[in-house]
Amino acid sequence: MQFIMDEEGQGSAELILIFGGMIVIVIVAAIYYQNYLSGLGDEIIKTDVENVTNQINDLENRF
Repeated sequence: MQFIMDEEGQGSAELILIFGGMIVIVIVAAIYYQNYLSGLGDEIIKTDVENVTNQINDLENRF
């Protein structure tokens, strides 16, 4: 009956449960916001990147 009183693994088990809960929350949030997350890549198009690159190059040329 010594194993009933043993509490050595309790801290590790609690941490695993906390991390597991956090992972579940992130997965549920990702599923809930799936439409929003899938559209993020469409917002940045090639011309936007080129415009920013040109503006940075213009700043370098000024100084």
